Amino acid sequence: MDNTITIVSGLPRSGTSMMMQILEYGGMKVVTDNIRKANEDNPHGYYEYEKVKEIKEDTGWLKEARGKAFKMVSQLLYDLPSNENYKVIFMKRKMNEILASQSKMLERMGGSKDDTSDEKMGEFFNKHLLKITDWIEGRKYIDVLYIDYNDLLTNPDEHIKTLNRFLNYKLNEGKAVEVIDKSLYRNR
Repeated sequence: MDNTITIVSGLPRSGTSMMMQILEYGGMKVVTDNIRKANEDNPHGYYEYEKVKEIKEDTGWLKEARGKAFKMVSQLLYDLPSNENYKVIFMKRKMNEILASQSKMLERMGGSKDDTSDEKMGEFFNKHLLKITDWIEGRKYIDVLYIDYNDLLTNPDEHIKTLNRFLNYKLNEGKAVEVIDKSLYRNR
């Protein structure tokens, strides 16, 4: 029985939902509650699980996630208890694309950005990425694979093979690679 918990993480708009879809279509069980519905920004769904947001207060649900995958924003990785084993698939994407995608999503939702400039937000995100990467590397209970979203779109077969090896060959690579929809690469 597989007791490892797989987590797809990264900054918002970095390709985490696409990676969750890759895992699901590749044959891995995913943990999601489907509360946040698919829309124009994520036409195949968000793959979120509300309990993840409350991990600081409640970790009881984690045992049900063993052998499965869920999505978690990178800031919450700090709250993972050290009594479990995790495989983290950490999505990276060009910062200007993350910021453009977030702006476009906010615009579609009818909201507006606060007064923080993209430059300042990019600096904040980059500092966070350096800090969380350093933190992850110091945790013996976390194995991590960094996937570059931009490169995944151009070299999907290579990345799916690497991903499958990282996951101890749990994926059907053919089905997993079919998920990659380059037409969704539009907010850049």
